[in-house]
Amino acid sequence: MWRKTRQNVLEERGRWSSKVEFLLAVAGNIVGLGNVWRFPYLCYKNGGGAFLVPYLVFAVLCGVPLFLLETTMGQHTQEGAITCWRKLCPLAEGIGYGGELILLYTCMTYMVVLAWTLFYLFSSFKSPLPWSTCDNYWNTADCFDVTTMNHTNGTSAATEFWELRVLKISGGIEEIGSIRWEMLLCLLAIWVICYFCIWKGVKSTGKVVYFTATFPYVMLLILLIRGLSLPGARQGVEFYLLPDPTRLADPQVWLDAVSQIFFSYGLGVGSLTVLGSYNTHNNNCYKDCFWLCLLNSCTSVVAGFAVFSVLGFMAHEQGVPIAEVAESGPGLAFIAYPQAVAMMPLPRVWSISFFIMLLLLGLDTQFVGMETVMTSIADMFPAAMRRRGGREGFLLLFSLTCFLLQLVMITEGGMYVFQIFDYYACNGACVLFLCVFESLAVGWIFGAERLCGIIADMTGQRANPFFKICWRYLTPLLSLGSFIYSLVEYQPLTFNRWYVYPNWAYALGWITAFSSILFVPAWALYKLSTTKGTLSQRLQRLCWPEPPDSSLTLNKGTAQQRIHEEDLE
Repeated sequence: MWRKTRQNVLEERGRWSSKVEFLLAVAGNIVGLGNVWRFPYLCYKNGGGAFLVPYLVFAVLCGVPLFLLETTMGQHTQEGAITCWRKLCPLAEGIGYGGELILLYTCMTYMVVLAWTLFYLFSSFKSPLPWSTCDNYWNTADCFDVTTMNHTNGTSAATEFWELRVLKISGGIEEIGSIRWEMLLCLLAIWVICYFCIWKGVKSTGKVVYFTATFPYVMLLILLIRGLSLPGARQGVEFYLLPDPTRLADPQVWLDAVSQIFFSYGLGVGSLTVLGSYNTHNNNCYKDCFWLCLLNSCTSVVAGFAVFSVLGFMAHEQGVPIAEVAESGPGLAFIAYPQAVAMMPLPRVWSISFFIMLLLLGLDTQFVGMETVMTSIADMFPAAMRRRGGREGFLLLFSLTCFLLQLVMITEGGMYVFQIFDYYACNGACVLFLCVFESLAVGWIFGAERLCGIIADMTGQRANPFFKICWRYLTPLLSLGSFIYSLVEYQPLTFNRWYVYPNWAYALGWITAFSSILFVPAWALYKLSTTKGTLSQRLQRLCWPEPPDSSLTLNKGTAQQRIHEEDLE
């Protein structure tokens, strides 16, 4: 009777149908836009091949240990990013809330990027490509097309297409203007796709990732081969990886490296915890983490060859230094790369391939982000979500709410709002702060030794003692140091290096940044003030909900615990 009831509850929550689904879902989450439009530029800017030194240092000391920690938390507790803390360390539950808020901000900005990508994909079917000429109604007298060599005082057609056609950008955040209806339709289409891909939970998400997590690699391989065959590709690759060891003395290089690790590995926001929670109890998450982290880093390096070979070709054709065409983020995806493909033979083919790759890379990351929020809410209110239509209804409400909040980002002044959220609310410093307390809570309060015992119990493989040192000392110290340095070296946000935001916009940015950070101390104070007993009794209940000697027999999920309690009654 117990086994039958236990199985029914587990099926209600959901499981990965196979290990492949878990691996593809995690790969889709951690291999995203940052691998293509952020890592290559950081590598070029920060010493080429020498940048790989701090990158690998932080991958070993912070990335892999936290990746393993979060995946283990989910697989062991069988809970989402918030409720998992109720079993490990209830005092630290604010970490879960803070991570979900950052993920909510990220989902909103990511959707806008996907809407831009979809618009570019549709525009790629036009001949000639609309960003390749200056004969369009939005172009100015200063426009020059891709065939023009002397362009010291003009604006490229690709830049004008981005700013005047796609964004129709206003003079500042004070001039919000009207909604861009084409962006509205693209944004709506992206939300509809995401909704129907995850509305049944892991049952639908696990099937979708078979395509969204694998096909971008096909497109990346095609673009890589094409890029390396272009004239000037060699010079681009040399600029990408040419080592400059002197850059290692710059602390900013190390900060860029740790930020990239935390961003690309998807740490601190609960995604890995949720994905791990759908595994079977005896899945070998220890081995999975090594392979997935290796896949992420290798993809970043390979994407750099694809990107800089094309940028090298672009610099070669225009007769300019590669430093003048190298970009990152939206500047790479929506200006530099489109301008480069417009100079190739069969430009529409390569443009379509590039934006399909970007769209799929972003979609599977977005799927996981939305699934993380949904799972975390569902585990907090299981009865409501278990009702017929409960999950689908809440997902619809969540999607509509985010969609309405995003409307301001697709106005004529929306780019300025987008940048505020992207620079402050989704800032890597906020994630660093959460990860400091995450590693301290698990390494010191729950216990690094207990966690190693749980890994051994689940996988039959003892974790290397090096991880205990990382969880307790190295990871929190390095994360805290990076967090403090990022605050010390803070530079106010500007747009295109000339537009300075008003003070109220900076204040809004800092409010969104601290909104996630303050969850940690605020929740701890709340729990301490509402829990009954003396201070020592409250700390005992909030820090050690289970005695250390029962670490290997902790329940395998709230569902099983509830069933067992019901059977005892």
